[in-house]
Amino acid sequence: MIAIINYGVGNIKAFANIYKNFDIPYTIAEKAEDLNGATKIILPGVGSFDHAMLSLHRSGMREKLDELVLEKKLPTIGICVGMQMLAKKSDEGIEAGLGWVEGVVKKFDQTKITYGPLPHMGWNNLNIKKTHKILDNLENDPKFYFLHSYYFACENQHDILATATYGEEFACVVNHENIYGIQCHPEKSHHNGMKLLKNFGEL
Repeated sequence: MIAIINYGVGNIKAFANIYKNFDIPYTIAEKAEDLNGATKIILPGVGSFDHAMLSLHRSGMREKLDELVLEKKLPTIGICVGMQMLAKKSDEGIEAGLGWVEGVVKKFDQTKITYGPLPHMGWNNLNIKKTHKILDNLENDPKFYFLHSYYFACENQHDILATATYGEEFACVVNHENIYGIQCHPEKSHHNGMKLLKNFGEL
C-alpha cells in the first residue's frame, strides 16, 4: 500500500489517479494513523521550503514518518519540494529539513544561466548516471517537466542516479538506501513520468 502524504502541499489527486489507473493500491494519508499498513511512501511538495516543512510538522505525521523511513526502511520518494525536504537545510528558508539524505538545497546561480530565467520551468532531459529499477524502461534521453529555482546538492555523489542541466548540472534523481528524490514532476511528465511512478510502486 502506497501512502501519499497529504499535508496541504502537493498535487495529491494526480498521484492518486496514476496509481488508480495502474491498479496499484494506495491511500491518502492526512494524519499519523493513516500511515498504518503503508509499505511505501510518497512525499509530494510544491511552493516554498519553509512552508512545506511547517505544514508537514503541523500535520502531526513527522514522527511517524521518521519511524517508517529511518527505522523500518520503507521505500520513500520525495518529489519536487518533497525532494528538497530530504536535505538538511535550504538556501530558500530557515527551517531545518528532514535530513534523511545527506545534502543541502541551493539556489541556481543566475549568472550561469544564459538561455532562460528562473525558475527552471518546462521540459528538460534526464542524464541517467546509474542504472536502477526506478528508471527502467524510460525513453533514451527522457524528458521530464520541471518547475523550481533551487536544487538538491548531494553530499555523496554516489547517491545521484540522474542529472539535468540548467546553467549547471544538478542532481534530479537521487537514491540513498530506501529513500529516493525526484526534482522533476513525474505526475506531469506523461508516459515517462507514469513509468517512473509505476517502477516505484513495483519496487
